[in-house]
Amino acid sequence: MKLNYGSLAVLAIFLPILVLSFWGPPWTIQRIAGLTVALPCFLLLALARIQLGKAFSVQAKATTLVTTGLYSRIRNPIYVFGSLATAGFLLWINMPWLLLLFVILLPMQVYRSRKESQVLADKFGPSYLDYKRQTWF
Repeated sequence: MKLNYGSLAVLAIFLPILVLSFWGPPWTIQRIAGLTVALPCFLLLALARIQLGKAFSVQAKATTLVTTGLYSRIRNPIYVFGSLATAGFLLWINMPWLLLLFVILLPMQVYRSRKESQVLADKFGPSYLDYKRQTWF
């Protein structure tokens, strides 16, 4: 897997600044719940991205059918864990009103997953359909 050094540098610089910026406010139940959701989901999102490897693309492409790891249970773990990590983060930074973005985000994720599903079904046929029956979202 080719490591994207630019993304890694941005993450290494801005993540600590972001965490320190929001660490100070009082720890409410909402903030604790948000962090409890965001951290494991972010780690699972990173794991899903690593497991996808070279099959990852921004546009729907069918190069490899990944069916191992997280992908053995969930067809779109990047969408699932990315959405949950975002929701947890918004709760943690004490901006739950931004959860209204999910009114836009979730239908977009469902649309993208359906588009990807069609591309994969066209490329891999019955093997993808069997995989689809055995997994969630």
